[in-house]
Amino acid sequence: METLKAVANRQSCRKYTGEQITANELQIIIKAANAAPVGMKKYEEVKLTVIQNSQLLNKLDAAGAALFREPDQHPLYGAPTVILVSAKIQQGLPNSISYCNAACIVENMALAATDLGLGNVYLYGVVAAMEKNSELCAELKVPKEFFPASAIAIGKAAEPFQERVLTDNNIATDYLR
Repeated sequence: METLKAVANRQSCRKYTGEQITANELQIIIKAANAAPVGMKKYEEVKLTVIQNSQLLNKLDAAGAALFREPDQHPLYGAPTVILVSAKIQQGLPNSISYCNAACIVENMALAATDLGLGNVYLYGVVAAMEKNSELCAELKVPKEFFPASAIAIGKAAEPFQERVLTDNNIATDYLR
């Protein structure tokens, strides 16, 4: 798939079949994560956690729903795989570059998943809920010197992708020539 076709096809998937992704698909997605730009190539300052255990996914789902005070909500949308990106705490606080690194890693995984025909969605609520839940972080093996920075849900999409027409006018742009 060409890059722009993957960009055009990438969309937030909020309905999955429940079928688990294959080991080969997961390996490709992890390779894409590892190809992402990380500030100063400090790869030791980021960590990936692949979560496919249904009990842990249910806990994540419940934590996200509780954050939004919507107990019937399912912020994982039934995805069978979640990949958490954690980042090292710098000088006692999360720092901006950590979020930038995590965003680049997630976008690479999202484009790789799209190229494989897999649905995916960037997760915010679950990550925000984890920041407030040290027990869940420990259960997900997030080291104490790290914090949950970003996450992506991945699985077989229940509905086909709708290719978008790319445009150059969604974001206000100033050209300084």
